[in-house]
Amino acid sequence: MAYAASGLIRLAGGSGFNFWAYQTVDAIATVNSAGYFNNAANMLNIRDVILVADSNAPTSSFVTVLSNTGSVVDVSDGTAIAETDSD
Repeated sequence: MAYAASGLIRLAGGSGFNFWAYQTVDAIATVNSAGYFNNAANMLNIRDVILVADSNAPTSSFVTVLSNTGSVVDVSDGTAIAETDSD
């Protein structure tokens, strides 16, 4: 799949730093590829944090914006959020 603008929501921010949520059916390996968020380049700042929720797997990860040239966005590989339910 590809980036879908409807899945990206700004949750909080200030002083040039933002926290986003992004829901997708794409795996984190797809989302963390350079260029995935290019269509959001005008919104994303370097060091912004994005909570990526893969509704297909389901898994969740945090990624950070590592670079943004104004047209090409690259994010980190992602840190998986452990999701356990022991009951």
